[in-house]
Amino acid sequence: MHSIRFRLIALFVLLVTVTLAGFGVYGQLRLSAELEQGFAQRQKAVMLRLTTSLPAGVWNYDAFQSKRIIQAEMGSDEVNAVTVLDAKLQPFVTSDATGDLGPADLAAHTTVQAKLYVDPTAEQRPQKSNADAAIGRVDVVFSRRAIDAALRASVVNRVVEIVLLDCVLVIALIVSLRMVFKPIAQLRDALFDLAAHDGEDAEELPETSQNEFGAVIRGFNQTQRKLRQVITRRTQAEEVAREAAAKTELAYRDLQAAQESLVQAEKLAGLGGMVAGVAHEINTPVGVLLTSASVLNQATMQTVRAMAEGAVRKSDIAAYLETAGESARLILSNAERAAHLIQSFKQVAVDQTSEQRRTFDLKNYLEELTTSLHPALKKAHVHVEVSCADGIEMDSYPGLLAQVLTNLTMNAITHAFAPEQQGHIVLKVLCVDGVVSMLFSDDGRGIAAEHLGRIFDPFFTTRRGQGGTGLGLHIVFNIVTKQLGGTIVVRNGEPRGACFDMAVPRVTPHTKKSEAV
Repeated sequence: MHSIRFRLIALFVLLVTVTLAGFGVYGQLRLSAELEQGFAQRQKAVMLRLTTSLPAGVWNYDAFQSKRIIQAEMGSDEVNAVTVLDAKLQPFVTSDATGDLGPADLAAHTTVQAKLYVDPTAEQRPQKSNADAAIGRVDVVFSRRAIDAALRASVVNRVVEIVLLDCVLVIALIVSLRMVFKPIAQLRDALFDLAAHDGEDAEELPETSQNEFGAVIRGFNQTQRKLRQVITRRTQAEEVAREAAAKTELAYRDLQAAQESLVQAEKLAGLGGMVAGVAHEINTPVGVLLTSASVLNQATMQTVRAMAEGAVRKSDIAAYLETAGESARLILSNAERAAHLIQSFKQVAVDQTSEQRRTFDLKNYLEELTTSLHPALKKAHVHVEVSCADGIEMDSYPGLLAQVLTNLTMNAITHAFAPEQQGHIVLKVLCVDGVVSMLFSDDGRGIAAEHLGRIFDPFFTTRRGQGGTGLGLHIVFNIVTKQLGGTIVVRNGEPRGACFDMAVPRVTPHTKKSEAV
């Protein structure tokens, strides 16, 4: 691949050579035309002199005089041979120098013939008598060697001129282009050095030239200084960005850990509240049990003492039997009530803490869950109505489902109803084509329109600073959509309240997320 310098030199040399060659061809054509015109004029002059001077010698058969005339014309370089013929066209006088010439010289000759008349004007008028007839003829051989030599010399001169001018042009271009390309080469080397050192250790070019390239070098040095500043700022910015990224990553990990802790705490908060409520609920039947057992114990001790003293009466036995029967009835009924509460709470608590997959009857499970939530509902003056068809057998995670319904119930208790307000919650469950649809609705104050789009966002709560974490409904959304493989949407009810529409598969898909529960 040729360099720009070589191509510029070749281009200028070609342009100059073609231009000079064009002018040379034009000059050569003009010179050839001028030489041909002069040659023709000289031929005409020679023939005029011969046709004027030879007729007298031919007419008088004066060979000597005719010889002298043609010898005088032979002194010209352009006349190589002259032959004078008589009236019978027989050679009369001849002077020939063509014998000394080669075939190439003979090829450059031109023969011109002219008739001889006694009266030179007879050639221009019609022949009227024998006196006007031609007395002979003269043949002249003209040489073109002088013209050819002149043209060849002109060609040589022009070729030499073109070659000399091309040499001068090449030298001038080499010198001038060196003046141009030397600073360019310095800039090129400086650019490569700048790229190799990333602008940090590259040296600046000396600013000694006071011409156009000096200004270019000064601009390059200023650009290099600016580049160093940019690189320095970029390096500092990258360092700051790395530190910020590290801090962000650390903060993100801390946030994830905190979020996981809050999620776990939120998951267990409902269970903790349920524990407190169930403990309070069990306290009543257990108290009745203790009272009844204490009354029965006292009556039994009194009867035993009376029997030991032998003072037992029929009325005492009847009173004891009545007390024992009533106490037994109270003990049995309250023990059954406590056992039912404990069994319901036990099953729900086990499901919520273990979150194992199993098969269960949905209606029975919802009744157990409602029983476990009864203390909290009773305290909040909220009644729950469950409408679920019989025979819906779920193959899923009951703990996750309990977490969803518990969070929705506690969310309704917290946000939907004012203190001491009588509330009503309805849970309607249907199963169609293997999809269980659940409509959880309340008749509370509803959800503000501007909050509907953010209700499932993590940490979004309208009770900030009042115990709300903003994770309850976020956990509900994640469990329904990711772990149970269903969908959930929220809307305001008619005429009031909030509605959560859920749809989950009766058989939870075996996904990585559900298997990891």
